[in-house]
Amino acid sequence: MDKNEVNIGLIGFGTIGAGVVEIFNKNQDILSKKVGKQVNLKKVADLDITTDRGVKIDSKLLTTNVNDVLEDEDIDIVIELIGGYEPAKTFILKAMKNGKHVVSANKALIAKHWEELIATANENNVRFSFEASVGGGIPLLQPLNESLAANRFEAIYGIMNGTANYILTKMSLEGSKFDDVLKIAQEKGYAEADPTFDIEGHDTAQKLIILAKLAFGEYVPQENFYVEGISQINAEDIEFASKELNYVIKLLGIAKKTEDSLEIRVHPTFMEKNHLLASVNDVFNAVYIVGDFVGPVMLYGQGAGRMATASAVVGDCLDIIFNESKRISYGPVISQVNKIKDIGDTISKFYISLNVLDKPGVLQTITKILDKNGISIESITQKSSLENEEAPIIIVSHETKEKNIQEAIAKVNDLDEVKGEIKLIRILGD
Repeated sequence: MDKNEVNIGLIGFGTIGAGVVEIFNKNQDILSKKVGKQVNLKKVADLDITTDRGVKIDSKLLTTNVNDVLEDEDIDIVIELIGGYEPAKTFILKAMKNGKHVVSANKALIAKHWEELIATANENNVRFSFEASVGGGIPLLQPLNESLAANRFEAIYGIMNGTANYILTKMSLEGSKFDDVLKIAQEKGYAEADPTFDIEGHDTAQKLIILAKLAFGEYVPQENFYVEGISQINAEDIEFASKELNYVIKLLGIAKKTEDSLEIRVHPTFMEKNHLLASVNDVFNAVYIVGDFVGPVMLYGQGAGRMATASAVVGDCLDIIFNESKRISYGPVISQVNKIKDIGDTISKFYISLNVLDKPGVLQTITKILDKNGISIESITQKSSLENEEAPIIIVSHETKEKNIQEAIAKVNDLDEVKGEIKLIRILGD
C-alpha cells in the first residue's frame, strides 16, 4: 500500500455489508483525510446483487463472482461479511495467500479456526483484523492487545449477547415470563426465528474464546468449557433475588486466571445491583476487564446492529492503513496458564430454589445434606405454602466448589418430598 490510494473489496452485501457501503457513501472523504490516502470501496461481491439494501451503490461495483475481489491485484484489503464457516474460510485464506489484508466480523469462524487463520495471515505477511467479531461497535480487541498490554489480566466478565440481555432485562423490570419476552424480542428483530444460538449461550461462548485467547494466550475450544443458557430462568426467582437479595441477573461469559489455571465458562449469574455490569440493560453489551496494574475497566456500547458493527469493520480497515508496517495479527500471545480448570473445581456462591412438601423435618434433611457436602449456608428463606401444599425454599450458600453443590443437589433431588426442578444459579463474587 505504498501508493496514494487504498482499494477495498467487500464480500457479503447483507445487513452489515450494506452498513459498510453507507459509511463509504457518507464519510469517504473523512476516511481518506484521516489516513492521508484516497480510500475506495472498489468492489462488492454477493450472490444476490439485485435486492434493494436501502443504500445507494454504483452498479459497476457489484459482482456475483467473488474472484473479482480475491484476484484483483488493485484490491489491498478484503472485508468478509458472509458469516458461517464455509465458504467464508476458503475466501479468507485465498485473500491472504494473494497478499491481501483481511477484515472480518465472523466470530464463529474465528473462534473455531483461530490458529489456522492467524498462522496464514502471518505466513503471508498480511493483517487479519476482527474487532467487530466480539463487541460489535465496542472497541475491545485493540485495547486488550495494545492499550492494556502492560497488564497481566486477572479476569474478564462479559455481557456479550444483546438478545439474552434484552430478555433478562424485561423479565427483571416487568416481571414478564421468558416465553413472552422472547416473542416480543423476535417481533422487534432482536431475536432470530430460531433463537437457540443466542439464548443458550453459544454466541457468548464464541466471543469469550476470542477474548480469552487475547487476554490469557490460551485458545480454548467451546467443547472444552461449560456453557449454559437462560431458557430455564423464571421471573419468580428474578423477582425474589431482586427484592430480597439485591441481585440482578445477567448472562455472563467469564474468563478468570487462578494461579496457573484458567476458568472459562458461560452461564446466567446473579450479581449485586451496585456492580458496574448490573446497569447494562436491553440490547447493550459490556465487558468488564481486570488488569493487575490498571485495575477494573469496563467497555460498553452496542454489541451488534448494522451501523455499530459496520463502524468497527471500517475502523479495522483504517487501522491497517494507519499501521502499514505492522504485520503481526493479534500475536504471538504467550499462554499464562498450564491447564483449564474444570467447572467442578470452580468456586462460587450459589442461589438454590426448590419446592418441597410442607411437612416437618424436610428443611432439616436438606440442610444436613448440604452440610455433609461441605456447603455452608448464608441465608435460607421458606415461603408460605402453595395451593398444592408445596413450600418454596430459597437457599443462598457461601462460596463452595461447584462439584460439592452438584453432588448435594443430586441427593436433595432424590428426596420424595422435593417436587419439580431444583433451580441453581451462580452468584458473582468479588
